[in-house]
Amino acid sequence: MKKKILKISIVGKTNAGKSTLLNKLIGEKVSITNKKVNTTEDLILGIFTIKESQLIFYDTPGISNLKNLNNKKISLKKNLWNGLNETDLILYLIDTKKYYYNDIYNNILKLNEINKEIIIVFNKNDLIKKNSILPKIKELNKNLKIDSFFSISAKKNLGLNNIKNYLLTKTYYSNWLYKLDEISNKDDIFISNETTRNSILTLLHKEIPYNVKIINKLFKYLKNGDLKIKQDIEISNIRYKKILLGKSGNKIKEIRTMSQKDISKILKTKVHLYINIIKSHAL
Repeated sequence: MKKKILKISIVGKTNAGKSTLLNKLIGEKVSITNKKVNTTEDLILGIFTIKESQLIFYDTPGISNLKNLNNKKISLKKNLWNGLNETDLILYLIDTKKYYYNDIYNNILKLNEINKEIIIVFNKNDLIKKNSILPKIKELNKNLKIDSFFSISAKKNLGLNNIKNYLLTKTYYSNWLYKLDEISNKDDIFISNETTRNSILTLLHKEIPYNVKIINKLFKYLKNGDLKIKQDIEISNIRYKKILLGKSGNKIKEIRTMSQKDISKILKTKVHLYINIIKSHAL
């Protein structure tokens, strides 16, 4: 059996549903999903293998980082372009409820510079009238070179098989880059750290210190099969500690409980999570 592959970048505006789509296409949670800005800071790889074909997905930071030049966003921009340059095809995801033609037009023009096939996917079609997408497709097709259009709801798992089947037709003969049972290039420690970061993003609302860093200190399976994890939440400013702790330590308990539950669900084992807050010496 000759093996085939295809490498795909998932790009789009923040909150278009990129991480949700990646997780649904892979069938496991490999990228955190959150409504806050720039929840995907790293370049996440997801792998879907079926029969002789392997689809490799890059979940990239938000498309706004194409043009963003401030120092804080340089690494996000680098990760975005790294993903784009590595892949064979670009899957441009649009939040159908937040359709802004000019933004999409300018982004597609910028993406055309790297000469990759682009398919446009309208996400969240369960939240709009069915006949409202066609005029948008006509508008984009009139002025831009788009190879294919799809309409889906990643959250509701609608239309995803159509995308998978299309991508499988685009695979080409090549050795697989990953083993049959691999679904991500990120290990369980990375995923558990990301899960805690996601809990912080979810529970701290407007006061989120985006520059907190999760550091793993212990990741050990016990004799009974349970998993013991110790993590440090590294903060750049000591005032964040009070926010993270909350009144009588209630907020950090809430963060720990949510993260422990989610890690347990993802890794399919009972988890004992211990969290400590430390001040960064580097910042």
